[in-house]
Formats: sequence, structure tokens, C-alpha cells
Amino acid sequence: MRIVIAEDDLLLREGLALLLRAEGLDVVATAGTPDEALAAIDEHKPDVAILDVRMPPTHTDEGIVTAVEARRRRPDLAVLVLSAYVEQSFATELLTGGVSGLGYLLKERVGRVEEFLDALRRVADGGTAIDPEVVAQLFTRSHQDTRLDRLSPRERDVLALMAEGLGNTAVAERLVVTEGAVHKHIRSIFAKLDLSPTDRVDRRVAAVLRYLEDLRRPG
Repeated sequence: MRIVIAEDDLLLREGLALLLRAEGLDVVATAGTPDEALAAIDEHKPDVAILDVRMPPTHTDEGIVTAVEARRRRPDLAVLVLSAYVEQSFATELLTGGVSGLGYLLKERVGRVEEFLDALRRVADGGTAIDPEVVAQLFTRSHQDTRLDRLSPRERDVLALMAEGLGNTAVAERLVVTEGAVHKHIRSIFAKLDLSPTDRVDRRVAAVLRYLEDLRRPG
């Protein structure tokens, strides 16, 4: 796995590079600015780009802008965005263009090495990794007249774990139920969210996007 890291904090950038190299991963370049990051991605053609949300010059949303531009240039590039805080609008902005090969994690997750590496590999394999804290905060927001109101508490649990990027086996293990039960809940979620099997979309992806879109509407 070839990786480019873009993080303006030198200590964190080098520490992350050391961690990944110690795990046998190939960090081909590091960058401290969006321009450096895009140049490194163009030059090295990595499998994954790890980007900080807040980078120079304004330290607001440069990482998200860079992620979107990097994916425009290379649609097959997997992107994992790191943020110091839960910033729901950034998470949904990043994901509304599609969730394949995308991740959004809090920086504190890096310290939980196995969790972080699992998320990184999931994203590199074309999956999704959304920080559980982002999912939890989205789910605690109150909204009226939303499709999510149709879901049972257990179906909400399943959808929240789907939104983190977990597959059926991992969802079953997390909820201590059978894979058959998870499959049944997912079928029910698709039905309640009006996702037809004849739709020309991935219903799992569509369910997660519907979930994120519904939850970011003003309450």
C-alpha cells in the first residue's frame, strides 16, 4: 500500500509516517500544505492519501477541498481525512460525492493503532470508515418527519454501524447477533428508506448517504 500523508503539524506528520512504516506500509511522500499534497499525489500516484482537515493558509477546510480535488484528478484514489474535532458538515460534504474508498476519522483514533490500521485498510480496499463519534453525534440530533423515524432502535444500530463502514460480519459481532439477523435488519432498512432492489445504485451506499443527508437537515 503506497501512502501520501498531508499534515501541517510536523511532529504528527512524521510520527504518523513512522507508525505506518513500522507496520510495513510504504509512505512515499509527506506534505505540509494542500499544494504539496496534490503535487505528491500527482507524482507518486499513491493508493491512499491521508489528509488533515485543517491546513494552511486558513486552517479551515483545506483538507476537504484537497480531498475533493484529489478524487477529481484520480477517482480511484482512496482518501482518509483526519480531524481534531467532530465536524459534521465536513464529513457529509466529503461523502456526498460517493462513499467508496473514503474515510473520516478523529485524530485521537490514530493512537488506537489497530483500529486506525483497520480503518486505513478498509478505505484502501474501497470501503468506508466514518468515526463512531461522528456517527453518534449525528444520531443524537433531533429531526422531525424523516425516513429515519421509520426505523426500529435495532435497525438504527445496524445503520449506524453500516455508516461507520462495517460489513455484515463485523456488525453482527459488534451487536452480538447472527449474520442472518443483520441481513434481515438490512432488508428492512432498505424497505423503510424506499430503496428498491431495482434501483441502479448500491443500496448499502444509498442507505448510508440517505442517513447522513437526513441527519444533517436543520432540526
